Amino acid sequence: MDFRLLGFDSPLFHLLDAAEDSDGNKSIGAPTRNYFRDAKAMAATPADIKEYPKSYEFVIDMPGLKSGDIKVQVEDGNVLLISGERKREEEKEGQKYVRMERRVGKFMRKFVLPENANTEAIKAVCQDGVLTVTVEKLPPPEPKKPRTIEVQLA
Repeated sequence: MDFRLLGFDSPLFHLLDAAEDSDGNKSIGAPTRNYFRDAKAMAATPADIKEYPKSYEFVIDMPGLKSGDIKVQVEDGNVLLISGERKREEEKEGQKYVRMERRVGKFMRKFVLPENANTEAIKAVCQDGVLTVTVEKLPPPEPKKPRTIEVQLA
């Protein structure tokens, strides 16, 4: 199994970019605001990954989200990006929360797809609060047949 497929090629496992402090000075190795936002969104979005003979399947729980709240993209030719946002309901007059435990905010996961992933054949289905993204595999390359070379007389 390719560990990049498990998301180990995510910003959580890379060196940090240069960040600017309040004076505009760049600091190498300091985490950026975007890094923390992306890392938090990724850490809070668990996923199951399954491999079948002809495809890969990514399964992520998305309770309460509509298909319009979820975005599935392919970046840089082989990076599967699943993102979206769960928003808090508008408060109604006379309503007050006694307790708020359900998570709201952005979510995101990135997966570097293996070389045999067919990025042109990706399907995403959200049913009963579960997003399933299926990435078909490319057929294995044809084995090269031996080629006979005619020996000529000199």
